[in-house]
Amino acid sequence: MASEAPYILVLYYTRSGQTAEMAIQIARGVARIPGIEARIRTVPAVSPDTEASLPAVPDDGAPYASKGDLANCAGLAIGSPTRFGNMAAPLKYFLDSTGDLWVNGALTGKPAGAFTSTGSLHGGQESTLLTMMVPLLHHGMVLCGVPYSENALSQTTAGGTPYGPSHWAGTGEQQALTDHEKTICQAFGERLARLAVKLSD
Repeated sequence: MASEAPYILVLYYTRSGQTAEMAIQIARGVARIPGIEARIRTVPAVSPDTEASLPAVPDDGAPYASKGDLANCAGLAIGSPTRFGNMAAPLKYFLDSTGDLWVNGALTGKPAGAFTSTGSLHGGQESTLLTMMVPLLHHGMVLCGVPYSENALSQTTAGGTPYGPSHWAGTGEQQALTDHEKTICQAFGERLARLAVKLSD
């Protein structure tokens, strides 16, 4: 049986679909690098009670992530809408369950980064990205951002930060990703994949 190809896990939570669209753009960037692929996964919403309230398989979109998806990845991109300058609870809930991976050092030395979408232009994009990086550091991962050699980072009038891709979705009707935001997402995915290939050597 052939061994499974190495992959970047693009793991996200979304409510309006904007973070999911960012995940797709990041996966496109990963696909530019030979020998590695993207695996897009999501996490379920946190139940307001103590009973499971969602089906085991989502009705649409990406499948739910397992800890195996995380443990076996060659690199990780995590994405979330902003929640008061922090990641959304469902993504935090999933990461909080990974103590066994931390104990075993399963993610040590693998590249990782974060992406986010927010309603308001100054709605906590950078603080959300930075706080999402904290558990990645605890797992011993190597952080990846977006360097200013990516021209779209200097040209964007919407989202985009050196800490990772971001999207300004607006507070009314959801705004589509701009061309610059898409470019930044793809550049981030490509860079993460390149790092994963190099670090695996």
